Amino acid sequence: MTDFTALVGLAPEQLTFAQQQRADGLWVALRLYSPATLPLRKIEAVGQSPAEALAALAATGQNPAEFEAVRLRFQR
Repeated sequence: MTDFTALVGLAPEQLTFAQQQRADGLWVALRLYSPATLPLRKIEAVGQSPAEALAALAATGQNPAEFEAVRLRFQR
């Protein structure tokens, strides 16, 4: 598997075209926010599946229950 740690901390909307091409189809963990506090969402973990992304998140000591797994899809 390629190392995708460079994506952690970035908002999906801010990825460069090259990053979008490499990340297309990957699953990322994004923190759940309420509508009242919807800041820019940032990638917290990356994986080839939802389980892998959430496991990577748990490995950093964060609570996976506070995140959602989202599959990145970019227009080509």
